Amino acid sequence: MRLQDKVILVTASTRGIGLATVQACAKEGAIVYMAARNLERASQRAEELNAMGYRVRTVYNDATDLESYRTMIEEVVKLEGRIDVLVNNFGTSDPKTDLDIEHTRWEDFQATVDINLASVFVSSQAVIPHMKKQGGGSIVNISSIGGLTPDIARIGYAVSKDAIIYLSKNIAVQTARSNIRVNVVCPGQTATDAVMNNMSKEFQDFFLRHTPIQRMGKPEEIAAAVVYFASDDAAYTTGQVMAVHGGFGLPTPVYADMIDLSADRKH
Repeated sequence: MRLQDKVILVTASTRGIGLATVQACAKEGAIVYMAARNLERASQRAEELNAMGYRVRTVYNDATDLESYRTMIEEVVKLEGRIDVLVNNFGTSDPKTDLDIEHTRWEDFQATVDINLASVFVSSQAVIPHMKKQGGGSIVNISSIGGLTPDIARIGYAVSKDAIIYLSKNIAVQTARSNIRVNVVCPGQTATDAVMNNMSKEFQDFFLRHTPIQRMGKPEEIAAAVVYFASDDAAYTTGQVMAVHGGFGLPTPVYADMIDLSADRKH
């Protein structure tokens, strides 16, 4: 029960990594608020988790409405008197418009960067005064392997996720004296509905050829990293980036070719 009675707020939390994070934190004894635009779906998920003996509640948040980041913070503080942990999980990109530097319109690039960065900047700005007042807290931001490794497309998404890492380090430095810790989790290819339904089998297989642990990550494995940063086990840890990606990008760039050659020799 590493998060016993901590009040935790998770954005974009009705599915995928967000939902897994809600469940993992609740399992560790936390009171968890699911921040979501679709409150009907969030309430259904909360009911399912509460039936398992957890303490999960809902609060409204629309990523396109910056004011809703402030109001979700205020609502949770009003109801609970505090927020111990904020998990900024939101992130988006449109693969039809978020392309490479030659083919991405500035307006689309700016929109992607704006909304992804705002989800961290505005919510963190809103929660920090409350964390200072209560004597500390933890902010965990979800970036991506795309924020660590350049790609041939999705330039807006990659730049925004990289910017979230550097933004997090700045916030960590600026709030450390107030006992506020800020850390980042960078998931690799994870078996969420978004990945399984929107990325072709060919792309998934190609990606895994370059992943030493030859499988996708599970949402629960990303959530485990969040739980660590949220807990007192990480009380002396701030400004850090944990990549949970199966080793993607770790070996030599010709790793996949070398594996293929090794397999051919065995035959």
